[in-house]
Amino acid sequence: MISDISTYISNLINMMDLSFSWTNIVEIFIIVFILYLLYDKFIKNSQSEKFVKGAFFLIFLWILSETLIRFNLKILGVFLKTIVTFVSLSLIVIFQPELRRLLGFLGQVDFINKLFSNPNKNNDDKKIDVIKEIVEAVKYFSKSHTGALIVFQDDLSNTYYDVGTTLNADVSTELLLTIFHPNTPLHDGAVVINGDKIISAGVLLPLTEDPKLSWKYGTRHRAAIGMSEVSDAACLVVSEETGDVSISVDGTLKKYDDLVTLKTDLENILGVKQIEDDKTIFKLNNFISLKKK
Repeated sequence: MISDISTYISNLINMMDLSFSWTNIVEIFIIVFILYLLYDKFIKNSQSEKFVKGAFFLIFLWILSETLIRFNLKILGVFLKTIVTFVSLSLIVIFQPELRRLLGFLGQVDFINKLFSNPNKNNDDKKIDVIKEIVEAVKYFSKSHTGALIVFQDDLSNTYYDVGTTLNADVSTELLLTIFHPNTPLHDGAVVINGDKIISAGVLLPLTEDPKLSWKYGTRHRAAIGMSEVSDAACLVVSEETGDVSISVDGTLKKYDDLVTLKTDLENILGVKQIEDDKTIFKLNNFISLKKK
């Protein structure tokens, strides 16, 4: 039996042309590279990864069945081959959505660019998407006079988010609109955002104790100013009475008359754009006056 297997393997090796040239080596590298791209783009860290492992196992069983048939173990070989055929046909039905997605991707005009692109989104692109979601929500808040208070903070060691309701959810316009809807339990508190995540909502912030602060600013504005006084956070606040949009940094408030300027400053706050000379994101002469003369 062992001698038969050795003879069979020797015949297979003799049938193969093992003379490699530089062209063959380049072709092998190209095939390996294409397979790696397909794996990295469609299979890695997905449910299809188990499918690929199963496919390799089926290939192994198919080779084993052919080997058994050649060594006159036809019943066992045909049995394994039938199982492999049946399972292979079943996989086409089971993984029909994945195959449809693959064919749809290959049918796109720019699929080559997408195939060679980085599968992980650039952090700046993700932050720009976050800004878009926030600006859309603020636009609605301002138009409908819905009060809102959003805290942007990188260092969560000095914050008050733990007294709110933990969310750890992706930033989205719909979620922000839901949180600050007047009929929801969390609308009176602040939302704490870290990166592209809403860490918590319904957070109670410290109020500023500045006795010279103008009387026209309500609790949300005082909380935004107070939070920016005791931390490095930037606090965005939308007035419920007037719909005005402001951001407080280092205890100073800046009012916005247009969403373009707001978007630019949010890009600076979240680190999307490089801040010139590493200075503060705002010029002091652009701030509105908070204190009584």
